[in-house]
Amino acid sequence: MGDSSNSNVLKAEELKLRANEAFKANKFSQAVDLYDQAIDLNTSNAVYWANRAFAHTKLEEYGSAVQDATKAIEIDPKYSKGYYRRGAAYLAMGKFKEALKDFQQVKRICPNDPDATRKLKECEKAVQKIRFEEAISVGDTERRSIADSLDYHIIEVESQYTGARIDGDTITLDFVKQMLDDFKKQRCIHKRYALQIVLQARDLLRAVPSLVDVNVPNGSHFTVCGDVHGQYFDLLNIFELNGLPSEDNPYLFNGDFVDRGSFSLEIILTLFAFKCLYPTGMYLARGNHESKSMNKIYGFEGEVKSKLSDTFVELFAEVFCCLPLAHVINKKVFVCHGGLFSVDGVKLSDIKAIDRFCEPPEEGLMCEILWSDPQPQLGRGPSKRGVGLSFGADVTKRFLDDNNLDLVVRSHEVKDEGYEIMHDGKLITVFSAPNYCDQMGNKGAFIRFAAPDLKPDIVSFSAVVCSRLFASKLLKKLFICMRLWSTHFF
Repeated sequence: MGDSSNSNVLKAEELKLRANEAFKANKFSQAVDLYDQAIDLNTSNAVYWANRAFAHTKLEEYGSAVQDATKAIEIDPKYSKGYYRRGAAYLAMGKFKEALKDFQQVKRICPNDPDATRKLKECEKAVQKIRFEEAISVGDTERRSIADSLDYHIIEVESQYTGARIDGDTITLDFVKQMLDDFKKQRCIHKRYALQIVLQARDLLRAVPSLVDVNVPNGSHFTVCGDVHGQYFDLLNIFELNGLPSEDNPYLFNGDFVDRGSFSLEIILTLFAFKCLYPTGMYLARGNHESKSMNKIYGFEGEVKSKLSDTFVELFAEVFCCLPLAHVINKKVFVCHGGLFSVDGVKLSDIKAIDRFCEPPEEGLMCEILWSDPQPQLGRGPSKRGVGLSFGADVTKRFLDDNNLDLVVRSHEVKDEGYEIMHDGKLITVFSAPNYCDQMGNKGAFIRFAAPDLKPDIVSFSAVVCSRLFASKLLKKLFICMRLWSTHFF
């Protein structure tokens, strides 16, 4: 018995070392699988649980990371990395008060750890800001629209400005093309034109319902893209492969336009400009990252402050609340960012009736449509992210049957090939940010639907290769925007 137990301990340690190597190679799913096996052989090693928590964090499975780190702490209450991993996961979820408690504990265990000290100060600052905002907050009925107080007409464009220009109130294709070229050369457009784009997009977006019906005439096509996350040059590659958006070449970008990447502002201004230029050639859906809490943590807020101003941060937050939550193509294909619901019987009319003009709540239909993920098992389960839920093929089938639909298309998850088909072919995940965060090595994808049959034609593509100098600049910006994301290694 003793020999068998020792053998299991040795095998578990070997699996942990293999998992560590997979982690270092950015193969985070493989690392989780190997840590699973190590834990099965030796459940009482806190390091295995904490390491698996770190891998879950890299996969954005923050709920699972919290659970694993909590288990590590239960095994060894003095294990600092258990608290650190859990604190990092809470930070990623925007739960600053919970993160603060964990980093306080890390500081008590390791008083001279400089990284723990930095994290603690960041949490303290964030919690103080939250308390201040709560103290001065006003009710929704009292809150004034920032957009209604802004007028781009009164902003003067300096004579020395040489970038793209809009003459009057109409955004033209020539302007958009010049803007795309300016962005490609890392030149900003004037604040007047940025404001004009955002305000005009707001007017268009707030006029549509929470669920938008899209009509694709017979013989025409429609393209659905997933998360692009500030990867501007990969967005340009999509347009190179599939053509620029137009009334004859319409697109739906299915949420998570911003955060993570260094060019989120360029992405959102591009998509909004095309929305203004071709209202039925560019459809936009809200993702879970089109929210204040995510933008504060994952870079968009800092990027906008740096490139434009604090006022634009507030403006984007308001306009993101105008984004619709879902689309239905030809009454057959349901498209949303996250997934389905914790209860059966949800009808399209229920989604259309959602009052979306707010920050996403932590539960309910709006939360779940932005955050949920499919699972291979039947039924429903807890979310690995700690928000929303996981749902199986039976849930997908009932939703489709209840609403006379054929297919669910959603985004929200990195996939190796840029897409994944699940639930007996009734659900497709599409993700359009290749080599996500400059480390995942995944492909991106988009889906073309041709009417009338709407058979999905999936196109995968690889990340655009930047020059060494450009890549180093991009990474430097990324690290500045994502200071909260840094964590200890093993």
